[in-house]
Amino acid sequence: MRIVVDLTRCQGYAQCVFLASEVFQLHGEEGLLYAPAVPDDQAEHVCQAAAACPVQAILVGQEVNPDGRR
Repeated sequence: MRIVVDLTRCQGYAQCVFLASEVFQLHGEEGLLYAPAVPDDQAEHVCQAAAACPVQAILVGQEVNPDGRR
């Protein structure tokens, strides 16, 4: 599974970090770091994180185009 985070939409609520800390990390107070290639054992956590994102900034799997757009 691959993901892309639209960092222009991300507001730093960090719900993704709480739900999938193996994939998402905060860098400083507002910067988000993430692994675009999600390990199989983290897929469910990432899907939960995407669903919990208040601004729907996380694109998962088939929503992800090569250029990172919806």
